[in-house]
Amino acid sequence: MHLADFCAHCLSLPHVEETTPFGPDVLVYKVGGKMFALTVPDDHPATANLKCDPDRAIDLRDRYEDVQPGYHMNKRHWNTLTLEGRLSNALIVELIRHSYDLVVASLPKKLRAEITQ
Repeated sequence: MHLADFCAHCLSLPHVEETTPFGPDVLVYKVGGKMFALTVPDDHPATANLKCDPDRAIDLRDRYEDVQPGYHMNKRHWNTLTLEGRLSNALIVELIRHSYDLVVASLPKKLRAEITQ
């Protein structure tokens, strides 16, 4: 998956905003004010960090060389994916949604209800 497609898919999810809280070189995708994805557009190969259930994160790292513990993140809850490698687009899209859903589930009930309507 190309970086532009990754970014477009993140932005296609409900109530997502693209921000740059770590400076102009890091794109951060948030829902309800909480981060679920980030990428550095100038990195080669393109990579992205996504939140992940801890047990699933370990399984993904064991199964795929292009899934590593989250770079500069809590390695228990975040993975770094190489986007322009061997991961299928379908898997990357699934992991974006998994990350998004984890963050939405952690939001306060009222905000979660607004987002899921």
